[in-house]
This record gives sequence, structure tokens and C-alpha cells, in this order.
Amino acid sequence: MANFQRTNRHGSFPKAQGKANGLDNQDDVFHVKRTPSSPQGGPKKRSAFVDLTNTNKIQTCGPVKSSKPGKKASTSKAIPEAFDIDSEQAGDCLMSPEYAKDIFDYLQKREEHFVLTDYMHKQPDLNAEMRGILVDWMVEVQENFELNHETLYLAVKLTDHYLSVTEIVRESLQLIGSTAMLIAAKFEERCPPSIEDFLYVCDDAYKRQEFLVTERNILQGLNFDINIPVPYRFLRRYAKVAHASMETLTLARYVCELSLLELELVPERASRLASACLLLALVTKGLGGWTPALRYHSGYTLSDLGPLVRRLYAMLASPSDCKLKAVETKYSHKVFFEVAKIPLVHIETLEEVLSEQEITQ
Repeated sequence: MANFQRTNRHGSFPKAQGKANGLDNQDDVFHVKRTPSSPQGGPKKRSAFVDLTNTNKIQTCGPVKSSKPGKKASTSKAIPEAFDIDSEQAGDCLMSPEYAKDIFDYLQKREEHFVLTDYMHKQPDLNAEMRGILVDWMVEVQENFELNHETLYLAVKLTDHYLSVTEIVRESLQLIGSTAMLIAAKFEERCPPSIEDFLYVCDDAYKRQEFLVTERNILQGLNFDINIPVPYRFLRRYAKVAHASMETLTLARYVCELSLLELELVPERASRLASACLLLALVTKGLGGWTPALRYHSGYTLSDLGPLVRRLYAMLASPSDCKLKAVETKYSHKVFFEVAKIPLVHIETLEEVLSEQEITQ
């Protein structure tokens, strides 16, 4: 088991191949239908390094001014003016600022239904290393298909939840991960990859019918409840609260994406993990710590986040498997501000911020 490599029944997890019809910008244009044929020549790691950070959105309609005085929708309780980060989008039919706080409060409540524990003892034919290899491969698939980052996070969540309730053999591990990504893409993408796309990236290790059967099994195993809160959504929200730059947000995203590889972090709630990743990024960039506004919107104090921040710091300082490089390679590119190359903040500086704020709070 210790000698397990990227194995499927044909001998290895194939490198993720590029999609057949790539588009320059997944956020600014609608996708065309993918063809089931494989791309010609070598795999395309990225068809174009244009806005893979989900920063640009189509402005289909601007702020709407009502001709009649309407009744403003109210949240469950009034938001203090100093913490109101959504009022600047008032009237924007895309942003729905009057509901934003309630939406994220609801997502935090839903987290209670998706709390996991370390399930690996239920999988005698698997181990943490195999799971890490699978997640590393899924990162490559997300990048090469240019899928939304939410799709990757949801796919990993679906995989973990299914493995927590269903015992499998190692030969089907890649099939489970691929099918989870297919389901997540259907849930998150405007034009998800087809089964033929996944058959191709799996190097035809599985049959179409196996994907269909596995899809049914996963959905039934999770009782069709797949709207699982993921850290990425909370991370973007809290970065907005902190008025973080795109580079700081991307650094937090790098830490958060690395955490997907760690079995020990599977039990962590998405909102808490996102908060800890952002806090570590803020300290690394010398931008202070956990502000009152962040405490208000996240519901976490520094004492809640301190132990997890230290665990994430240890993860960055000593990766559990130095062979899994997909996330590091991805975030070493200029389109991601090369945040993977940013030196770790000194541990004394981190402890100073954590201890100082714990005293004040």
C-alpha cells in the first residue's frame, strides 16, 4: 500500500488532458458545446491565461432604479453601518445586496448537515496518500477544462462524503473522483464537460455505463443533497469584507486549495477554513489581522481561528507529500500572481499577531 502510485486498472492515473474546444475566458463568454473527440497533438495545460481568477463577470444589467418608491427587503437583523459592505451594490439585480448577509448565514447553518470525520478507517483498501493523489489529479482536470473553482471544491466534497458512507476498492477511486467532478460541473457550470470528456482524461480506463452507474450511486448515497457549502464561496465573501486585493485573495485561495489535499482538514467547516486561510494571507502580506468587520460577517473570533491558522502554516512549511505539485505549479504562474513563490511569513510574526489579537478580543 505504501508503494501505491497514481494507479488505475491500466496502471496509472493519466495526466489530465486539455478540453477539445477551449475558450479564452470562461467567465466572459458562453461556452460552445464540447466535442467528444480528443484534442490533436499534445495536451493543452492552459488554452489561454486569461482571467482564470473569476474576477470579471458579465454585466448583463446595471443598477436598477425604480420609478416608484418600493419597500426595501430587510435582513433578519439590521447590519451596523460600519459593517455594511453590500450597500454600494444597492439596486444591482445581479448582486442582490439586500439578501447577501442572509445567504451566507444560511450557508453557515447548512454546514451543520455536512460535518465529516476522518473516514479512512472505513476504507480498508485506501489510505490518505491515495486520496491526496486523486485530489491532485482533480486539480489538473479543473485547470485543463477551465472549470470554475467552485466545481473543484464541490467535487472534492462529494468525493469525501461518498467515501464516508460507501466502502470502495482502490481500482474505482479515480472513477469516483471523475464522476464527482462530472456531478459538480453539472451543478456549477453553464456548459459542463460531457462524459466523453471524462472518459478521455481517464485514458479510457472506464466505460460510459460505469460513469452512469457511479453517478447514480453517488447521488443516492448522498440522498441527492449536493448543495454542500464550500470554502471558496466564503473566502470570496470574507475577502470582500477585508477589502483585500486580488493578489491577497489569490494567496488565500492557494492556501485553501492546498488544504484540499490534507485528509486531516476534511472535518473542518468550510467557513472556518476560509477564514483561517484569509487570516494567514493577511498576515503574510503584512495587512493586519482579524478585524471587527470580519468577526461580524464570519462569526469567528481570533481564538476560534488560531489553532487552524497554525495547522495551515505547518502544512505550508512541511507539505505531507512533496510529489503532489498540481496546486503549487498552478499558483506559480503569473496569472495567479505567482503567490506560490511568496516566502512564508516568519513564525514569530504570525504568533505575535495571533497572541496580540487574542488578548484584545
